[in-house]
Amino acid sequence: MNLADQLSVIAKEKPNKVAYVFHNAETTYQELEGAVTKFASSLKKLGYEKGDHLALVTGNSPHFIIGLYGAIRIGVTVIPINPIYTPDEIGYILKDGDVKGVITMDLFVKSFEGFVDTIPSIEHYIIVETGANDLTGSSISDKMQSFSQLVQDGELEKDRLQLNDHDVAVILYTSGTTGKPKGAMLTNKNLYSNAKDTADYLNINEGDRVIAALPMFHVFCLTVSLNAPLMNGGTILIVSKFSPQAVFEIARKQQATVFAGVPTMYNYLLQTPGEHVKDLETIRLCISGGAAMPVALLEKFEQKFNVTVSEGYGLSEASPVTCFNPLDRPRKPGSIGTSIMNVENKVVDELGEELPVGEVGELVVKGPNVMTGYYKMPEETAVTLKNGWLYTGDMARMDDDGYFYIVDRKKDMILVGGYNVYPREVEEVLYSHPDISEVAVVGLPDADTGEAVAGYIVTKNNALTEQDLKAFCQERLAKYKVPQKIEFLEELPKNTTGKILRRNLREKVNK
Repeated sequence: MNLADQLSVIAKEKPNKVAYVFHNAETTYQELEGAVTKFASSLKKLGYEKGDHLALVTGNSPHFIIGLYGAIRIGVTVIPINPIYTPDEIGYILKDGDVKGVITMDLFVKSFEGFVDTIPSIEHYIIVETGANDLTGSSISDKMQSFSQLVQDGELEKDRLQLNDHDVAVILYTSGTTGKPKGAMLTNKNLYSNAKDTADYLNINEGDRVIAALPMFHVFCLTVSLNAPLMNGGTILIVSKFSPQAVFEIARKQQATVFAGVPTMYNYLLQTPGEHVKDLETIRLCISGGAAMPVALLEKFEQKFNVTVSEGYGLSEASPVTCFNPLDRPRKPGSIGTSIMNVENKVVDELGEELPVGEVGELVVKGPNVMTGYYKMPEETAVTLKNGWLYTGDMARMDDDGYFYIVDRKKDMILVGGYNVYPREVEEVLYSHPDISEVAVVGLPDADTGEAVAGYIVTKNNALTEQDLKAFCQERLAKYKVPQKIEFLEELPKNTTGKILRRNLREKVNK
């Protein structure tokens, strides 16, 4: 089974059920299935075959869903790309990913105009027309196709291509925090199994109305807010671009039941002025992932909005979900929860041997959701996949009840005079200060201890000083863990999903 076939099953069982809401307009499963089938038919007419690569460079919209499922239906591999990447960043992925065609919006066409000469192998630019950009005279006009026209002109074919579970459905390029982006190859089985297991574990069902405010090109949204609801006949509430007001509004108007976001989103929702508690009163479950959720933030959010936040864990290479806090047992603040069904997690030492309960080591993962490898990178694949296990690069521990706790990224650990300092531990202490909105901790070079701790703070109180916070930390942390430097910033650097970029702060330290 694959995602596109499962969509057909749901469309047959629940043809009039609403699949998604976009700009207050409803689209049923029958209508979505028809659009996907027609788009797939038109791709075939354009010459796309099983194994070809198609880049998907759009914002959150129905076109993303139709493009993704239409391509998968005929065995074409989809490469989602962040539309606000620079032309150089996009160009690298298009070249490395051997892309034959691109689906994008007229708003983003300028990002592609330099590729006519540099990437002549791209045969088509399939344009989602919003009317916001005049394409007359564009250098790629000879290769343009209209997305809406392809859907309109396609046929409702009954013959289906038989797809293999191990065919690569999606290649997700990692953010490249340690070098050039790597393309994680995810198969039909990877994506289908993770969507199904996530939906079952969190009980996402046909009665749920799930807010999709995370970027759809990101694997968190792709599985949790898009594929999982479609798996069981739920409804996706599409938010074009995240803002607290947009989330509050759609939750209230559409009686949303599930919201998924990264910790930064929860912080923005919590900090938004005004009375918004009733806006989220129909929400039964909030899901957090993408980065560690500070316990202080989790508790403040739950207290204000009277809703449970289930923190989980995942990574692109695992489609992405491996853990979630279970709904049928106590939720443990600070924990990423337990292994979801069909997925195994364990903590190992440098030799790959499993560590006893409570000891810190690297988190490794095994299951039907784990990628087949990195595209055209056998050496990197061999480093990451060993004996059937995916080595995540995250340091973790497990408690007696099987709950896992992410201590920090292996590469983010700070070594102070021979002692390990995990940034998250220091961040948790700083987050507990009532005047702090955001914090990130990194290591900085130190002549005496090798490294020292540096904290970057966004505060709600301009009178707060570096000495105030050092004194606050000294009461709660061992001396070597106390930040030697604290700097106040207007905002912390983040990527498009709201994840704080420690790398940028480290570069700031080393300048």
